This record gives sequence, structure tokens and C-alpha cells, in this order.
Amino acid sequence: MIFLLALVGVLGVSASGPLVAATPSVGPLAMAFWRNGLGAAAMGSAVAVNGRSRMGWPSRDEWRYCIVASLALALHFACFMTSVRMTTVAAATALVCLQSAWIAAYQRLRGAALGSRVLGGMGVAFGGVVVITGFDVGRSAEALLGDVLALAGGALAGAYTLAGSKARTTMDTRNYTAVCYALTAGFLLVLAWIVGEAVWGFPPEGWMGIIALTIASQLLGHTIFNHLVVALGPLLVSMIILLEIPGAALLAGLFLGQTPPVWTYLGLALILAGLLAVVSGQGRAWKRTSGQRKGR
Repeated sequence: MIFLLALVGVLGVSASGPLVAATPSVGPLAMAFWRNGLGAAAMGSAVAVNGRSRMGWPSRDEWRYCIVASLALALHFACFMTSVRMTTVAAATALVCLQSAWIAAYQRLRGAALGSRVLGGMGVAFGGVVVITGFDVGRSAEALLGDVLALAGGALAGAYTLAGSKARTTMDTRNYTAVCYALTAGFLLVLAWIVGEAVWGFPPEGWMGIIALTIASQLLGHTIFNHLVVALGPLLVSMIILLEIPGAALLAGLFLGQTPPVWTYLGLALILAGLLAVVSGQGRAWKRTSGQRKGR
């Protein structure tokens, strides 16, 4: 059952890029707004069903971390969903999945010691970025801009994860996701208003794409992985999530007919191999730190 859930979760998150690319009648900010708004409504309903006593009102520090996390998440969605329309789904997904490498880079800037496995993995992963973006320079300016947006989306996802981890130290998972998704939807609504992107009046196929994205990626994908963290541990779940990279490329090839050039697959392989090294290296460092704390 656990591995079946993991498979459903991987398919859910892998479907994000292909669904956005397959729904051109809805703007990227609008899709992100509805994804988070409907997700917030679903998680808020779940909290309400389980009793108001469990909901609780966030403290001042919790609000601060939630706001930072939500703003980073809103900008992440804006960058990633826009990038999917400008470059291939495979390239955009691989570049945005550099989240774990960005987190390691943030930690290094803050003075944390990173092992040779993590540093080497970061080098290999960013080498994959050079391969993908280097060839996209000659392909088109739009594809290159899509790569840059996807890279920014990955950095913002790392910031979201770090800020969210601070809030999650004292907040229940359902409370945090309900608050975070609602705030993210609010930020995205403001962004859509600023750029003049419509968030209403879509054709039926547009609403079908929004609903499919919400169910597959927002509720099934993210919710399942939140559950699996408890059952399998964060290290294994982080590695399983990396299957989103080949998963999104496969779905885009099957349903959208996107066949990236050979060099894109080389970049994907380098990014995947590098991120596996980063995640496993961080897991080793975490185990050493935990062992030292227990020894004390």
C-alpha cells in the first residue's frame, strides 16, 4: 500500500507541468491561484470536519513564517507555470526540481558545513543546468527565458521549504497547509490583477484543467508525500520525489508529443544524478548530527 501511494504521489506531481502546458486557455497565474484556492478550501474543510479545537490561531511568529513561505510559494508557481509555456515540460521540471540543491546552497551561505558528496552532487546538478540552458541559447530566446524562470522557481521553492519548516515546528500539517495555501492564493490573485491576467470566464476545458491540476498535484501529490514522510522518512521521500523529473518528461511525451533534443535528456540525467547525491549526502549529515546529539 505504501509503494502504491508513492506511485500515485509521483504521478500526481509529475502531472503538474503537462497539465499546465495542456491548458493554454487559462493563464499560468490563474491556474496557480485556483490550484491553491481550491486546495486551501479542501484542507480548511478537513480541519473543520476534525473539530475547530484542533485548528488554533497562528501565533505572531507562525504568521511571519507563513507569510514568507506563502509569498515564496506564490512566486515559485508564477515562475514555474510560466516557464512550462516557454520551454519543454522536461526542462522546466528538471530545473525547478533543483530545490534541494538550492536549500544546500542556502545552508552553505549561512555557514553550515556540507560534505563532499553534497558539494559534488551540487556541481553535477548545476552542470546539467549548463547543458540544458547552454543549448537553449541557440534554440530560442523564449526557451532560454523559460529556463531562467524555472531556475528561479526552484530557488523560490527552496526558500518556501525553509520558511515552511520553521512554521511547521509548532503548527499542525493541516493547519499549516490551509493557511499557507490561502495566503498563496491571495498573493497570486494580487499578481494576476497587477499584470491584468483574467482569473474567471474560462471555457469548459480550462476549468477541467484547473480541477485536474488541483486534484492530481495539489491534493493527491502533496498530501500523499506529507503522509509518506511519517511512514518512510524524509530522506527516502525526497529521493522518491525526484522521480518527478523523468515522470514529467514521460507524461509530456505521451500526451503532448513533446520530444526534447538528446542534449536535454543528458541534462536531465546529470541533474537527477546530482540531486540524488545531494539528498543522500544531506541524509548522512543529518544522521551524524542526530547521533552526536544523542551522545550528548
